[in-house]
Amino acid sequence: MGTMNKMRENTGVVLWILVVSFGVLWVIQDTGVTDTIGATTGEIIVVDGDAVSYDEYRRAVDAQVSAYRQQTGEPMTPQRAELEEDRVFDSLVEDKLREHEMDRLGITVTDEEVRNLVLGPNPHPIIKVYFGDGQGGVDQMLLQNFIENPDAEEQWVQLEDYLRQVRRQEKLDQLITATVRVSAKEVEDEYQRRNRSASTTFFALPYAAVQDSEVELTDRDVQSYYNANREDFRRERTYSVRTASITKNPSAEDTTATLEELAQLKENFAKAEDDSLFLNRYGSESPYSSAYFTRGDVNEAVAEAVFTDPQPGMVIGPVVAGDRAHLVKVLDVRPAEEQSVRARHILFRGQEGDAEARAEARRKAEETLQRLRGGADFAALARELSEDPGSGRQGGDLGWFGPGRMVEPFEDAAFGAPLGRVVGPVATEYGYHLIEVTERATQEVRLADFALALRATPRTLDAAQEQLEDVQYYTEETGNFEQEVERRGLTSQTIQIQQDQRSIPGIGTSRTLMRFLERADEGDVSEVIELDDRFIVAYVEDITPAGYRPLEEVEAVVRAQALREKKLQMQRSRMAQALEANGFDGLGEALGVSPRTATVQMTSNVVPGLGREPIFLGTVFGLEEGATSGVVEGESAVFVVRVDDVTEPAPMTEAERDQLRDELLQQRRTLVQRQWLASLREKAEVKDMRNQYYQ
Repeated sequence: MGTMNKMRENTGVVLWILVVSFGVLWVIQDTGVTDTIGATTGEIIVVDGDAVSYDEYRRAVDAQVSAYRQQTGEPMTPQRAELEEDRVFDSLVEDKLREHEMDRLGITVTDEEVRNLVLGPNPHPIIKVYFGDGQGGVDQMLLQNFIENPDAEEQWVQLEDYLRQVRRQEKLDQLITATVRVSAKEVEDEYQRRNRSASTTFFALPYAAVQDSEVELTDRDVQSYYNANREDFRRERTYSVRTASITKNPSAEDTTATLEELAQLKENFAKAEDDSLFLNRYGSESPYSSAYFTRGDVNEAVAEAVFTDPQPGMVIGPVVAGDRAHLVKVLDVRPAEEQSVRARHILFRGQEGDAEARAEARRKAEETLQRLRGGADFAALARELSEDPGSGRQGGDLGWFGPGRMVEPFEDAAFGAPLGRVVGPVATEYGYHLIEVTERATQEVRLADFALALRATPRTLDAAQEQLEDVQYYTEETGNFEQEVERRGLTSQTIQIQQDQRSIPGIGTSRTLMRFLERADEGDVSEVIELDDRFIVAYVEDITPAGYRPLEEVEAVVRAQALREKKLQMQRSRMAQALEANGFDGLGEALGVSPRTATVQMTSNVVPGLGREPIFLGTVFGLEEGATSGVVEGESAVFVVRVDDVTEPAPMTEAERDQLRDELLQQRRTLVQRQWLASLREKAEVKDMRNQYYQ
């Protein structure tokens, strides 16, 4: 029985390994679903006449949810659970398609093949998981005892069936990918694509440089653009939906109860000799750590409380920080090994490689520095001028940071700056910065952080649901959704949702809401729908059939796009005339613009001075060294480019060649399998009957 005990002890770990490695198929078997086939409570999926029962589907979903909780330690949120249901649905459909194809092709697995997967020189990974010898091999005695143990017969049959199905699937995959090849030329071409670079000179005329007032745009132009691009304004069936919601935030009473719980534990925490045990025993959501932390490593609210005057043995709190409340015990204090600073900055953007933009950014930075030295308020100027929108809104504040968090020139300047003095302009790859260090940390502490999440209680959540259930019930009675919402002191908003829309504005994904809309009429109100962070109830105000949006509805967008098209044509004509009359070398003088240079690779994401311009890269690597392009229309500008120099990569080593060939081969095999499966699914008749279980 020792073998069986070992297997039972390892069940949780093995289940998760199999979920990750082998997908839904093993999960279904492991949960006993295969025992219910043919004797379950109705069909939920039918693939070419072959049904999957509701029980099979539900147990597979439950197994995935359980595995998620085991891996993360957290319950799965409602919207994440819906996504998981869709993944399980797709996996079960694909399993059926594969089974049908294996049956059609006559793919079978012999007993000898199964035996070889267990006892052969290269056993299946699951055998090593269950019967490992601790050194990467198989404990043959343990395995033989299991095979011969009559009490393990049921488990052996399940394992044997699993291995048989895995081997059958492997044969199918091998058959599908048998013709996939990667030639030596393809490997060489891919290596060149990844490593070849080109130095270029180009002239660009941005569309944005043309003022709106310079463009004559008539109503006829707008109508013509709409007619030519009408398909861009096609819409699916669209619902105008009014929603009322209540968050899952904890109430004031919930927060008070959590803080009182922490306050009651404070004395015991102070006396505790084993802080790690205390945190585990009372369910802290922050694990124990023996590390030392600087001020920048700790949540700001906790840091404010701890670093004022940290003394070993003191217990601070409760402190509310974000969605948690903390009791913090200071275990030790010592001088900081690495300095940590709090700084703020004002950024003027100018990407490297764009000399004109860099010069302008530096000019702005120097001008602003003089204003600061004259007494101007740093935070006010950061909000007004900084081109880093995240910190700019905070008066330039970047919070606390230690070494390795910022780019090197910025970090060197910040750590070397006197406290309270503005330094700069400091050049980085992003532009020019003015930096002021506002605080500097000299200590680091070792803490025991006992944290509890501030969560709504079941009572609070039930009350929220009941309030929205009342909105639903009385709306069905009166037909006046807005009146029922206002009566309960709630607010509502209207959102537009298209049929089959994957992400809903302000909500994200919600298959429950989409299921309701699929069968809803105008005036219908949904049941209460649970989202990750709130409950909602939805009222259908209007339904617009599929079709084209009228010009009146999209005129602003059409007018903007037609205006851009006119600007494009104006810049193209200007560039083409200048190129024809003056040649490439005369473009700068003829157009009044400076030439720009950029060194690019085919895999580059951004072209310095142009931004994201895939057509620039395609143009450059389609030219020979020394050649010049014609006028090319990009995303944001027209340009003409000359390839000044092409740098060929060093010859591939054999190791690089083998690695790249294997990578390309795997990519191609994966693509072929996906295409094959997509083809099967397109031809198959798949019935999704989940809606009948979610009325």
